[in-house]
Amino acid sequence: MENNISKKNDDTKARLLDAAGEVFAHHGFRSATVREICRRASTNVAAVNYHFGDKEALYVAVLEYSLQLARRRYPPDLGLRDEATPEEKLRAFIHSLLLRILGEGVPAWHGKLMAREISDPTDALDKLVKSSIRPLHEYLVSILNELLEEEVPAKGGKRDEIFLCAMSIIGQCLQHFTGRQIVAALRPKSFNPADIEGIADHITRFSLVGIRGLRTAGQVQP
Repeated sequence: MENNISKKNDDTKARLLDAAGEVFAHHGFRSATVREICRRASTNVAAVNYHFGDKEALYVAVLEYSLQLARRRYPPDLGLRDEATPEEKLRAFIHSLLLRILGEGVPAWHGKLMAREISDPTDALDKLVKSSIRPLHEYLVSILNELLEEEVPAKGGKRDEIFLCAMSIIGQCLQHFTGRQIVAALRPKSFNPADIEGIADHITRFSLVGIRGLRTAGQVQP
């Protein structure tokens, strides 16, 4: 009996997360209503309070649920072998990020929801940074430390340069997501915006040239 109740609760919670993801992606957090979410999830409005506490907590749960689904499907290292080079790690990180924001293997509402949170952030962003975004950033920084031949975590100016390198890489990836309408308007006929492999290769090559330039020229100041 208890197993049946637990299974029913899990099913209701999963339906709420999926329904809320669609509603939040379509209307945004502020305009979305609990009533509409529950209607789509085929449950009563009390279910949100029971499983999540309130609308804001549900929204945070949806964002984390969406990112975790994407990360499980496309982990940052894409299953690289332990002895992978830092160049291979960087390429895998960039490819996995592009797959998470441009690919078809995540919920259909994932991309639109992330775009809304990027362009019009809510109070949930701080929690999201702590739980999901910062760990990814720290992993990218560890790759950059390897590429810049830093044996220990960088300090001072070096740390700032590594941060800027990380932001440059993320920015290149996000441009293909947040600026996709401009990309579509400007692209030459030969460029395919759905070619995630090709975009990942370009961003990796472009970034490695810059990183190697910094290392060779000694521009990463102590």
